[in-house]
Amino acid sequence: MGALAGLLCDAGYEVTGSDRAVYPPMCDQLRGRGIAVMEGFDASHLDPAPDLVIVGNIATRDNPEARSAADRGIPFLSMPQAIARLFLAGRHPMVVGGTHGKTSTAALLSWVLSAAGRDPSFLVGGVLCNFDRSCGLGSGDEFVIEGDEYETAYFDKGSKFFHYQPRTAIVTSVEFDHAEMFADLEAVDRAFRHFVGLLPPDGLLVLCADDANALRLRETARCPVETYGVAPDAVWRAEVRSTDEAGTIFEVIRGNEPLGPFFSPMCGLQNVRNALAVIAAASSRGLGLPVVREGMRTFRGIKRRQEVRGIADGVIVIDDFAHHPTAVRLTLAGIRARYAGRPLWAVFEPRTNTSRRNVFQQEYAASFDAADYVVIAAVDHAERVPPAERFSGERLVADLQSRGRGARHVPGVPAIVDLLRRELRGDAVVVVMSNGAFGGIHDLLLEALRQRSSRRSLPESTRT
Repeated sequence: MGALAGLLCDAGYEVTGSDRAVYPPMCDQLRGRGIAVMEGFDASHLDPAPDLVIVGNIATRDNPEARSAADRGIPFLSMPQAIARLFLAGRHPMVVGGTHGKTSTAALLSWVLSAAGRDPSFLVGGVLCNFDRSCGLGSGDEFVIEGDEYETAYFDKGSKFFHYQPRTAIVTSVEFDHAEMFADLEAVDRAFRHFVGLLPPDGLLVLCADDANALRLRETARCPVETYGVAPDAVWRAEVRSTDEAGTIFEVIRGNEPLGPFFSPMCGLQNVRNALAVIAAASSRGLGLPVVREGMRTFRGIKRRQEVRGIADGVIVIDDFAHHPTAVRLTLAGIRARYAGRPLWAVFEPRTNTSRRNVFQQEYAASFDAADYVVIAAVDHAERVPPAERFSGERLVADLQSRGRGARHVPGVPAIVDLLRRELRGDAVVVVMSNGAFGGIHDLLLEALRQRSSRRSLPESTRT
């Protein structure tokens, strides 16, 4: 919704909004655009009456503003409806979907097209560091959009990406997620099959060959399909040559033809796969490999995706959005490869509707294998889930300890920061994983480490 607000601003609309809470980086982005955000929901926020109300999917039919718009006859649309109606006509929508990696892949594709001079429009669920924003209204044909399988609105329970009129689509993975919306993996698969069925015969579907569930979607497609991954039968294949703190070098092969090395400043096998998907999709739009290679080299990443928030007293503090067990595992494996030899701490907040539930209770234990030490925070708003269905941080810690991890359950942010301040070595890497603000833990930890460093540098007689 924040990204859409920015896009509407680019198109010349006057935009205001309401939310329960807005936190960085989106609040900074909205403030920079001059978009007023009102705290909480109240019918008075619709005075004077706007020409259009766009309803996000957190709003229920009892939301005071949604109810007021309906009662007063003010036109309203869901976010995906608004995107389709106001922006997609006459453009080539390139929709990136998947349980994991859709934000990173859509962001990289947006930048590669932009660096090639195509001036695409884009709408991504993360802030692109190259633009310092998550949206852009360009003059080019392509519109890159992150396609979410989550429900559209209280008045439309279909997936968001049903509205995006794909001409080119990328599907990175298909796994069970959004347990409050989908009953099982079969329900998730049905949503993706419907999405793939929207592609026209002259479209293109780009599928990850390393994900069996994604690969099966080619049976549904009416258009050409290209696959990518490290699997030997993928059309676009990668072989990783090296990974270090600068990034990853990998060789690209199409069919049996070597296409030379590419460099990505991102780390981890999942980001190599994402890069392959972008190479395939960008090539289909007529971009030559040299310009794709250069765009990839100059990509600066996305905020909250392996984002280094700071370094204090030698400790690197990284912010990441990972919450699904697969995302946690891949993120930690990638960071382990990037910072080989350093102690790796993982701090995890169960905050999403799925991670609050015990549907992945057992799977999480293996997800942290790449970390040396793990801290599990309290379940955010645990009361929203019935006790019998609730995720247990204490049980996860016991499971992690049985696998040889140094794991602890520390509910509160102040206590976590104090623990890390006392125990982190000067060469440690800390990965904080949450899809929310997590009580500002990143800045609190960095400040605590700075104070630790300053105190150490004081003469012994002045320490207290």
